[in-house]
Amino acid sequence: MRIALARSLAVFCLCACASLLYVWTGLVEIGHGRSKRALGTPGAAVLTRQPDKQSPKTFRALLEGHVVHKARFSAHKNINNHTGYGSATGNLKIEQTNLNTHNSNHQQVHTGLHGLVEDGVFWSDRLESLLPRGFSNAHAQSWKSETRASQIVSLEKGCGRTSNRLARFSNGTKACVRYGINPDQVQGETLSYYLASLLGIPNLPPLVLSQVNPNSEQWSRVRGEVMDSQWSENAVVSLTEWVSNLTGVVTPAPLRHDGRRLHPLQEDLDNRTTGEVLELVQWTDLILFDYLTANFDRLVSNVFSLQWDSRVMERDTSNLHKVPSGRLVFIDNEAGLVHGYRVLEMWQKYHETLLSSVCLFRKITASRIFDMHRLQDAAARLLILYRDSEPLAPELGFLSEDQAGILQNRVDQLYKHILNCKEKYSQF
Repeated sequence: MRIALARSLAVFCLCACASLLYVWTGLVEIGHGRSKRALGTPGAAVLTRQPDKQSPKTFRALLEGHVVHKARFSAHKNINNHTGYGSATGNLKIEQTNLNTHNSNHQQVHTGLHGLVEDGVFWSDRLESLLPRGFSNAHAQSWKSETRASQIVSLEKGCGRTSNRLARFSNGTKACVRYGINPDQVQGETLSYYLASLLGIPNLPPLVLSQVNPNSEQWSRVRGEVMDSQWSENAVVSLTEWVSNLTGVVTPAPLRHDGRRLHPLQEDLDNRTTGEVLELVQWTDLILFDYLTANFDRLVSNVFSLQWDSRVMERDTSNLHKVPSGRLVFIDNEAGLVHGYRVLEMWQKYHETLLSSVCLFRKITASRIFDMHRLQDAAARLLILYRDSEPLAPELGFLSEDQAGILQNRVDQLYKHILNCKEKYSQF
């Protein structure tokens, strides 16, 4: 009897353990299933990034007396609240090639410079053909026409500074409304956009100007919001296309550390995938563009902050983002040209440091710089494009004579830099 009872108890215990194991296994599988779905959700990587641990001694704190403080992109906050470029679906219409950074061609690892560099210092035509296309002229013209003809139906807080707004239009699109603390900022944003167009750099979202008038057809439906914003009536503001699905961008390794360099040398480009090289192509445009405009509010500010923050280059770069195709998007360019030229003396050595690190160029960018150097007409070209494209150009104004001279001087310096690089590497 006791033996039978012991056997029954043993069988019961075994059954209980098996049942518990079955239930536990099911729970684990359910948990893993949820984890996989969460990781596959668009934006999940953004939500799990560690927050930036900024040193209180940032360049922004040091410059409170010189520049207006702007909120920086935060990995744990909705991008709409900072830059006006969100992770949710929006109205971006960037043209793309059939290839993207997930394509198998973009995972090819390169050894040597073959297929990457031509004529010593220029990115190859093959790489140009693989670049994810940016904001085309056709798209920009279409967006500008539609935006100028559409009513604003709502204004929400967002797009960086507290004085800016995210506008929704009657045609369903959205745009960032930038109201500068002073006209210099709207002017810098606008002229930087048109200078990029002159250079053939397609990384800046389309932009138009608008005059705040609650009695006009475009602004009449948001009269109350305009009054609450405390904007000056008839102020000229910029409207920039709102871009969706953006992620942050960290400075690439060749430009991140002391001795930074991106030259046509095997050690600088070896063992990189096509996708990585395509991003480097765009970074070279960015460095030349920020040098021309003297924009310190992007990579230059990071170089400056290295004095007390050795890891600043390992975090997302301010005012630079990327769409899923791999195209970089240069945003918040209001520090360029006008204000950047005013404080140029403070930042010039950092601009020069970054420029000297690059000896690779897109052919079209170099060609436009050569033309503006040869004809000595950088400011004149910019004025013609700006005046012909923007009806409110007379209201906002243009560069002063001194600023126009600085622009031409910086074009000439870029020309000399490219020639020096060609002389150095033409034998390769």
